[in-house]
Amino acid sequence: MAEEEDSRTSTPRSFAGQTVSAEEMLKEQTVGLVHLSDFRKRRAEVLEQKEREAHDKSLGRLASGNSRSATPSTGEVTDGSTPPRSDGPPKKKKKKPFAKSKLSFGDDQDETGEESATTPRDSSVSRSGSKTPAEDGAVRRMKANPNAPPPPKALTKASIEAEAHARDTLRKEFLVMQEAVKNTEILIPFVFYDGTSIPAGSVKVKKGDHVWLFLDRCRKVGAEMGVRGGNNASQAKKDTRREWARVSVDDLMLVKGDVIVPHHYEFYHFIANKVPSFSRAGGLLFDYSNQPPPEPALGGIQSTNDDQLEGADKEFSETKVVDRRWFEKNKHIYPASLWHEYEPGKEFEEKMTSTRRDAQGNTFFF
Repeated sequence: MAEEEDSRTSTPRSFAGQTVSAEEMLKEQTVGLVHLSDFRKRRAEVLEQKEREAHDKSLGRLASGNSRSATPSTGEVTDGSTPPRSDGPPKKKKKKPFAKSKLSFGDDQDETGEESATTPRDSSVSRSGSKTPAEDGAVRRMKANPNAPPPPKALTKASIEAEAHARDTLRKEFLVMQEAVKNTEILIPFVFYDGTSIPAGSVKVKKGDHVWLFLDRCRKVGAEMGVRGGNNASQAKKDTRREWARVSVDDLMLVKGDVIVPHHYEFYHFIANKVPSFSRAGGLLFDYSNQPPPEPALGGIQSTNDDQLEGADKEFSETKVVDRRWFEKNKHIYPASLWHEYEPGKEFEEKMTSTRRDAQGNTFFF
């Protein structure tokens, strides 16, 4: 019995060079154990020992005479059936120094296994004497663009209030200027037209007045002058005045060049927007200033003479006052066939600047 126990607890010298598996070592070291905790402890020590040996073997550090004597130190046996193994103190393993690499970037560790003091940036600079274009562009200092817009201002409550106040101030100044322009008086020379031009003089209006007010004053001028056309030339002047008294403003039309100006528009609309005349001569439909008149000097008296008003030197024939009933009868005859009612927008401009045609679609070659 003593020999069998001796054979189980000790390993013969003839097998010292053989490799023992983890299962065999675990079987040998767990004989006679009673508690599960002791078994788990022994198994963990065996697995750790085998892993350490495998690691050392992979690094070429495993001694040729490795045997069961190199088993991990066993803890105390709780049951006392198996005598504790008296193994010698574990030998201190010498770390094999790493061979220095011939390449500069391979020298990451020194002889003691510690990391080199050089940073990755220093090593990259050392293995390459010249920088790449990307690195060179990153290092190069960027210059400020002189053409860049100024940075936006911070939208604080004070800046927003200041901007709103400035906008309101500009709006009030514009309204004052607009009111001054609308109250400026002008002269509009005109003729009565019924196939022939009948000079009638000039009418004084304001730039802010509507077209219908101008036509109403023209109607009164026609009644005072007793204007009569070729159809009623034999009528007396008294009868002609009665006829003009019965004419309504809706029966009259204002034709400026080849544009029929609707009644509800203000003259200021055409002056401020600089509406073109769409004629071969060019120019504006109502060529008047869109700025307020100059203020009189201190102590001076502003002149009210009609001859000095703006528009006194305009051409009479460009502004026609036409009876709508005559236009309905002769709108297919030149020049009434070229007249078009004004409409704001680009479509009207294209229609007026395109090839001129009459009501039947015939092209004019003049």
